[in-house]
Amino acid sequence: MIGFWDKDAMSNYIMDLRKIVGHRILMQCAASIICVNDKGEVLLGKRTDNHLWGYSGGSVELDEKVEDAAKRELFEEMGLIADEISLFYINSGPEAHYIYPNGDEVSNVEIIYLCRKYHGTITRQESEMEEVRFFSPEEIHLEMISPPIRQVMKLYLEKFGRTEN
Repeated sequence: MIGFWDKDAMSNYIMDLRKIVGHRILMQCAASIICVNDKGEVLLGKRTDNHLWGYSGGSVELDEKVEDAAKRELFEEMGLIADEISLFYINSGPEAHYIYPNGDEVSNVEIIYLCRKYHGTITRQESEMEEVRFFSPEEIHLEMISPPIRQVMKLYLEKFGRTEN
């Protein structure tokens, strides 16, 4: 059995589809983790494609469990291993529709987990993240967040952080 961090042992379903359909819209199942430290700060990474901030997440591969995909993405993008996760929200609909800077278009169904128990050393995936760091809820403003996850971050802040933007 492969570990969730063994990227070489997995196919890349979305990239394979892109070779066939180009930039046309794809329905994409994504898994994400909002990682929170003991101070209530949220781990965010500044994306290399749109230079906006977001939590870890990405496409679920064929036959991959959603929970494993979320854990894999956290490790790949930010270097942390999730010890425990709990379901937070399912993001879908017009707010989750996105056109990437390279022209790839997706209609996302994103399953988001919260993680407060993790271990490892924060290490950014250079191809996807310019910077990775924790933010207090007061430091997070929706205009700094990547568009397809703004609604999720707004909900998170309303529930666990501050209520104003």
